[in-house]
Amino acid sequence: MKTKIIMALLLISSLSFAQDKLITKTGTITFEASVPSFEEVKAKNSGVSCVLNTKTGEIASLALLKGFRFKVALMEEHFNENYVESDKFPKATFKGKIENFDLSKITTTANNYTIKGKLELHGKSKDIAITAKIKKGKDGIEIVSDFTVNTDDFDIEIPSVVNKKVTKKVNVRFEFVLK
Repeated sequence: MKTKIIMALLLISSLSFAQDKLITKTGTITFEASVPSFEEVKAKNSGVSCVLNTKTGEIASLALLKGFRFKVALMEEHFNENYVESDKFPKATFKGKIENFDLSKITTTANNYTIKGKLELHGKSKDIAITAKIKKGKDGIEIVSDFTVNTDDFDIEIPSVVNKKVTKKVNVRFEFVLK
């Protein structure tokens, strides 16, 4: 009898703890490093994981670099082998906190929030602060942000052969629906 009560209490406590976290495994990150007048350098990863602690505003995200898809297969190959070296550095991560986050104040109207944290890419970490739009959507909490990353901050070298065709200031957009 004691065992059943203990198991029931553990189950209830784990369920209540789980409600403090919202998650997705199908978030998207799109980046573009195109230069006008040259071929588009753009990729999308639709298998990005993200977890939000609704009590603290802490947020973490993980993207596998080999999950980025380009229109041109050769670009994808060069991205993985020459730029981000995805065999050596297979993932990009972000760990941070949404400032002044209060789940009870999130409405269907998007509001701007500042997210501060550490972005890790290509074996390097950088503190960043970005603005994100957060709102309640029909499928969960929606978080969207557009920001710029400098390849030099992560020691990602752009070969001289293509340095006029690829910008070092990479535009990044993420979209998460957390449930």
